[in-house]
Amino acid sequence: MARIQRGARPAKLGRTRFYGSVVPADSFREDVIEGLSQAQKALPPKYFYDAQGSRLFDRICRLEEYYPTRAELALTRAHLADIARFAGRGCELIEYGSGEGLKSRLLLRALRPSVYVPVDISHSALAGAAERLSREFSWLHIFAVVGDFSQPLRLPVFRARAGRRRVVYFPGSTIGNLTFQEAQAFLAMSRAQVGAGGAMLIGVDVKKDANVLHAAYNDAQGITARFNLNLLARVNRELGADFDLRRFRHYAFYNAPLGRIEMHLVSLARQAVRIGRHRFEFDRGETIHTENSCKYSVEEFRALAAEAGFQGAKLWQDRQGQFSLHGLVAD
Repeated sequence: MARIQRGARPAKLGRTRFYGSVVPADSFREDVIEGLSQAQKALPPKYFYDAQGSRLFDRICRLEEYYPTRAELALTRAHLADIARFAGRGCELIEYGSGEGLKSRLLLRALRPSVYVPVDISHSALAGAAERLSREFSWLHIFAVVGDFSQPLRLPVFRARAGRRRVVYFPGSTIGNLTFQEAQAFLAMSRAQVGAGGAMLIGVDVKKDANVLHAAYNDAQGITARFNLNLLARVNRELGADFDLRRFRHYAFYNAPLGRIEMHLVSLARQAVRIGRHRFEFDRGETIHTENSCKYSVEEFRALAAEAGFQGAKLWQDRQGQFSLHGLVAD
C-alpha cells in the first residue's frame, strides 16, 4: 500500500451514478414483432450486442479485413493532443456507448472531463464498463444513463461547474447504422444536448473501393456471419422463437447508389417461424435486413451536420483516406 505523506491532500475520488432515460427504450419483443411484420423484414442492429454478440464484435474489430477500428484508433492516437485542444480539457463529455474501448480511455485521459456521461441501452454493459473505468480513473465522475440513443432522448441536467462545455463523443462510425433521416434526427438531438458553442467528436467511415468494403463485412473466418446469425439466436433465447439458424445465411453487399453496406440474413428455404402467438412466413431467398453501414464523403457528412446546426471545425483523416474523425461545433 502506498504511503500518504503527512500534510498531503488526498486525491479527490470520483463517483458513479446511474440514471434511467426520460424516454424509455422500446422493448426487444415489440421491435422484433414489428420488424418481422414489415414487407421487407428487418431487425434493429442495436440488438446485436448481447453478451455473445459483443464478444463476436470484439473479434471482428481485430480482423485483418475490418479496417474501421484500426483506422480510427490510429487517428485518435496520432492527433490526440489536437483533439483534446478542440474538445477542451475539463469538458462535460457525453458518449453514446458504454465507453470502455481504447479510444474512449485515451480521450478520458487527455480531456480529464469534469463529468463523463456514457449512454447505452444495456444496463449490464454500462454497469460493467463503469466499474472498470472507475478503477482505472479513480477521479472520474461517471453519470451513466440507460437509454436508447436511436430514439429521442433527453439527458438529466448534471451539476458541473458553470461554463463547462458539453461535448458528445460518438466513435466507431456507428452513425452509419442509421438511415439518412435517422442520422439527421440524431445529429439534431445531439445539437440540442450540447447547446450553442458545444461540440461533437464523431467517427465517420468514408466511401471507398467496393472490394475493400465487401471484404470488411464478409471476412474469411466467417466471424461477421456468426455475429449476424447470433441475432436470431438471441431472439430464440430471449423470446422463445424457433429460428433454425442452419436455414439462414449471412449476406452483405455494397449498395453503391445508396452509399451503404447492407447486411441481411437470407432464408435458404420456404419456412415459417413462430414467436409466441405470432407466425412469420419466409419464402426461399427472402431476407431479414439487419444492418446498414452508410459511408459518407467529407462533404456529404459536413452538409448533413450543417442541417442539424453543426459546423465542421476540424477534420482528422488518415493518409489512405479510409476513415474520418470530425470535430463539429454547434451554431
